[in-house]
Order: sequence, then C-alpha cells, then structure tokens
Amino acid sequence: MRWPFLAPFATRSFRFQWPADLCTAWALEMETLILGWYVLVQTGSVLWLTAFGALQFIGTLAAPLLGMLGDRLGLRRVLASMRFAYAALSGVILLLAAAGQLSPLAVLAVAGVAGMLRPSDIGMRTALVGATVPAPHLMAAMGISRTSMDSAKVAGALVGAGVVATFGMVVAYAAITAIHLAGALLTLQADPGHHGRPTAPGVATAARPSPWRELREGLACIWHTPLLLAAMAVAALVNLTAFPLSGGLMPYIARDVFQLDQRGLGWLVASFAGGALAGSLLMGAVGGRLRPGRAMLLGSLGWYACLAGFVATRQPVLAMLLLAAAGACQSASMLALSMLLLRHSAQHLRGRIMGVRMLAIYPLPLGLLLAGALIPRIGYGWTASLMLGGGTLLALAIGLAWRAQLWHRDAPGNQRATTG
Repeated sequence: MRWPFLAPFATRSFRFQWPADLCTAWALEMETLILGWYVLVQTGSVLWLTAFGALQFIGTLAAPLLGMLGDRLGLRRVLASMRFAYAALSGVILLLAAAGQLSPLAVLAVAGVAGMLRPSDIGMRTALVGATVPAPHLMAAMGISRTSMDSAKVAGALVGAGVVATFGMVVAYAAITAIHLAGALLTLQADPGHHGRPTAPGVATAARPSPWRELREGLACIWHTPLLLAAMAVAALVNLTAFPLSGGLMPYIARDVFQLDQRGLGWLVASFAGGALAGSLLMGAVGGRLRPGRAMLLGSLGWYACLAGFVATRQPVLAMLLLAAAGACQSASMLALSMLLLRHSAQHLRGRIMGVRMLAIYPLPLGLLLAGALIPRIGYGWTASLMLGGGTLLALAIGLAWRAQLWHRDAPGNQRATTG
C-alpha cells in the first residue's frame, strides 16, 4: 500500500469501528467538559468537581468482568450494548434539562451509572481492534484508533463549550444523544470479535469453564508475566498522579488558577488533546520501529516533566504549549503500553487482559479525590508538586525493578513490530 499508515482500513471491520469509536469518544468528551463545568459553577467546590470526575470511573472494578463477557459473548455485542446505554443516559440528562429539573445531584447520579460502563470502553475497543486487524497492521491501527479519542478531546472540548455557551444545555445534549446513537449503530457493523480458546481440528470442544474461573485465568496470566505486570504498574501510576492534573481538575485550573471562562477551559483541554493527537499520528506512522518498553517509560517521564512546567506557569499561552507537549508524551506512552499488552497476551485472553488494564484506571478517582481534599488545605501548587514528584520517582523505580523486561535492548518489551 502506498500509505502504510492507512493499511488498517483495508480491514472491513476497522472501517466501521473507527468512526464508531470516533462518535462515542466525541460524545463522551463533550459530556465530561459540559457537566464538569456545570458542577463547578453550580457548587463552587473543587471537592464536588473531583467527586464528579471520580464517579465516571467507579466501574473500573467491573471492567475485568465486562472483558470476560466480551470473550464469551463477542466483543462487538458487549461494546454496542454499552454504547446504547450511553445514549440512554444522555437522554436522561436531556429530559431533565428540558424540564428545568437538572441539578448537581442529578448529574452525579447519572455520572455514577455511566461510570459503571465507561471505563471499559477503551479496553473493549482496543481488544476488538486486536481481534480483527492483522498483526502487521496492528501498530498503525492502534495509532489511528487512538486518534478517535484525541481528536474527540480537541473537537469535543471546543465544540462542547461553544454549543453550550451559544445554544444552551438542551441543544448540546440533543446533539450528544444523537452522536451516541450513531456510534452504537456503527459498532454493530464491525466484526464480532468473538474468539475462544483454540482447539485442535477434530477434537470435541470441552465444557466451558465458569466465568469466575475465566476471570481468575486472566488475572493469573498478568500476575505471572512480569512484562504485563510492569505495564499494569505504569498504567496505575499515571492514573493516580498524572491524569487528574491533565483531565478531571482542568475546570478548576481554568477558572481558579488562570481565571478563564468556559471557552478558555475548552482551549486548555484542546491543547492537551491536540498534542496527544499529534503523538498518536506519529506513533501510528513510526511506532513500529520504536522499542515499546522504552517508549512507555520515557513517554511517562516526559509527561511528568511537561506537567511540572504547566503547574509552574501562570501564562495561559505557555500553559497551552506545555499541555500540548504533555499530551504528545502521554499518547506515546499509553500507545506503547497497549502494544505491550496486545503482543504478549494470548488471543483468547485479550478481552480479560484489557479489562484488567481498565482496572488500573481505579487509582484515577482516588487521585482526583486526594487532590480535591488537599487543594483547599495546602494549595494547588503544593498538591500538584507532590503528585508529580511522587509519580516521577515511582516511574523510575518501575523502570529499575523491571529493567530486564522494559529497558534492555533485547528485552521482551523492546521487540519491534512485525512488518509485512
């Protein structure tokens, strides 16, 4: 193919999955920005804001179970069902706003229900890509798939803020509900992604083990595979110490640190997402020539360094540039992490492995709640410095502890992608 970066689109399933993921990501990002700003303005409390952010990830504990269901029932079927549920929940917000009954408590309630499903979406879509795209095109597919989330953060931030400011909550949520429905319908057109344990020809299929046994099998695979365990440790660490500052706390940072309005919040979020989009495109183009273990570690350290600069500055333009650089580092690190998980897990376990990967998001709400409790007591600057300093030291410790799997040139985590 003349453009190797576009090779995944030769797969019919990916041609439907990518726009489906794009629609879902756009709608979710618009919701996060609109409702986060609504809660902050209505309550004036950073603690309420962080509670809203934490509730969106309450379902991380259920992510391995949903991953197991994807392995048993088909990844497409489970993912489409989740996306129809997003549309229904958006419809609830739409009806409350239209009736004039919307309140912070109602927003938190809906966010809690949506949070039971939302953390699993990234893992499920990643597993479906791994199940349907040929191995030689997998890194390019991961890079393109990531652009759906990164472009959503750019466009969702700007469009969401602009639509609410211009037309109000009702119009914004009518659009969000329609976009969610489009994403769910497109998901149904992808390949099933239903893969079970391989069996030899002519051998009778054994009775299927219980769901709990299948779940334990996935957890045991991670625990006894040092490379997978190291990747999960990195995922948990950045969710605890980095993602809160570049995500859930952004409405507070925009309003109380930089004295910006809702449109200013959109520009800050779009800056981080624009950098992440550039990083995703770059990884899709050249990521197959990189060493994933090193890329994951170096990307994480670069992410912390850029966020440290962002915390130190009070100039909005410089802050946006630093956020863009942080987004690029974040994208490189997380794409490399996903590649490690997909390459080093058996196909029949991928749904469960990626479900456990979403379990590593659980530290994110803890980090948000910790920040929400500390900022009123010791201030934004000290809170951010503690989180970033601790994250940097622990990232270095992970690299040292698992250097045989992640850092050495011939380490398992540094095998380059197969080309073809």
